[in-house]
Formats: sequence, structure tokens, C-alpha cells
Amino acid sequence: MRLYFDLFLTFFRLGATTFGGGYAMISQIKEIVVEKKGWTTEDELLEICAIAESTPGPVAINLSTYLGYKRGNILGSILATIGVVLPSFIIIFIISLFLNQFLQNIYVQYAFVGIKCAVAFLILKAGIQMVLKMPKNILTISIFLITTILMILFDILSINFSSIFLIIIGGAVGIIILSIINRHKERKNNDIS
Repeated sequence: MRLYFDLFLTFFRLGATTFGGGYAMISQIKEIVVEKKGWTTEDELLEICAIAESTPGPVAINLSTYLGYKRGNILGSILATIGVVLPSFIIIFIISLFLNQFLQNIYVQYAFVGIKCAVAFLILKAGIQMVLKMPKNILTISIFLITTILMILFDILSINFSSIFLIIIGGAVGIIILSIINRHKERKNNDIS
């Protein structure tokens, strides 16, 4: 029972203290579930992030659901998901009651400027941590550089291209190239035998 309460409370705190969605949440999740609680490793979290980005739905919810399942099976995934969603739901519900007055408040407008800057930093920090942790070889560096260049070109040229397609293409390229490399290694091993 204590495990489930801990899961709910951990993800409730994450949901209540993180602005900017799942990408901004990744560094806080790493700090809590990897460094403080030891629920997973950095390498596994990187893989979980890749899965969460590739599956439908918000990244924060996907991360919470998977980590909750890893820790406490189905009930753990349900409690972690509810925990991360509940603070936003409560805040949005309260704001909706006073939306017009809230948005016209000059201090709220100023706060959003600061929040946007902080969120941009958190997303950048999470991205840098992921790049530093990824395996460094020709394949991963090539995919990273090509994807970065394509995303910059798409932004500059105002081309509407979903990043999901880049993730799918990257996954397909990884499967194809690593399959070829593994087949080559198997042939080499068979030739030696």
C-alpha cells in the first residue's frame, strides 16, 4: 500500500511543480526516479523517453504510466497517471472559473513570460542530457545530425512536417542498419567457425 501511495504522491508532486509539459518534466523525473528513488537507471529512462515520444498521447502521461507500471504494475500505472494529471486538472478547472479576469491580470501576463523562459531552459537541459547519454557511434551521431538539420530547415522554410515522422524514420533507419550490421557479424562468425 505504501508503494502505491508513494507512486501517486511522487507523480502528483511532479505534475504540480512542472510547467511546460513532458519535455520540461524529463529532467525532474530523472532527478527523482533515477537519482533519489532509484526506480530505474538513466539508460532505461532514455529508452522510456523514446517510447513515450513515439506513442500517442502526452509525453508526461506516457512516462508516468510506464514508470508507474514498472514500479507497481497496473495499479501503479493508474495511480502514477492520475497523480501527474490531477494537479493540472485542478489548476485548469479553477482558472476556468475566473478565466477572463485571470488572463487580463498584468502580473499573470508577466509570469507567463518568465515561465516560458524557464520551460525553454528545462527542455534544452533534458535534450542535452539525452544527447550526452546516447551511445556515440557513427549511426547515432548521423541520425542526430540529420534530424537536427532537417528540423532547422523545416522551421526556416516554414515546412509543416511532424516530428513524429522523424522519430518513425529514425527508428526504421536504426532497425535496417543494425539488422544489416548484425547479419554481417553473424556471417563473419559463421565463416570463422
